[in-house]
Order: sequence, then C-alpha cells, then structure tokens
Amino acid sequence: MNLRKAARGRPCQVRIPGHCDGGGETTVLAHYSLHGLSGRGMKSPDAIGAWCCAGCHAAVDGHTKCEYPRDLLRLWLAEGVFRTQNVLMQEGAL
Repeated sequence: MNLRKAARGRPCQVRIPGHCDGGGETTVLAHYSLHGLSGRGMKSPDAIGAWCCAGCHAAVDGHTKCEYPRDLLRLWLAEGVFRTQNVLMQEGAL
C-alpha cells in the first residue's frame, strides 16, 4: 500500500487547535523528522508519518506563523503518527 496516496481524503490526525481544517482533500502524509532516520534531503519512512491537513502541516513545518512552541508541535505530530498507525493497523495495512 502506498501510504502517501492513502492519506488523501483521510481525517487529520495531528489536530492543532486553531490550525486544523479537519482534513479530507487537504490531507497528506506528514513525516516525523528524527535524527538517524531523516535529514539532508531524506524523509523518515512513510510508516513514521501522520495524516495531516494543510493547516497542521504548515504549522509543524514552520511555513505559517504559529503561537505554539516547537516542542508542542512535535508532540502533536508524534501523536498524529500514533493515531495514523493505529488506524492502518486496524485496516491491516501495517
């Protein structure tokens, strides 16, 4: 299963207050950056990604001004990864 394509149409699992549009057509797979798994133009594996709407993705990537500290944004993204993995396991995709 292509996890990037499977994100399309899914609800956002990151859910940043004031930024989340709920997902759906704006949902993409947002990769969690982690030393040793990503860096220098390398993304983390798709299994370490969250279904993330455009608003949340812009906030966690720093493309939009956000009132939340970086550590909290990383926590919300990590929680989104866990939620996404849970749904994929229930569907038998992971």
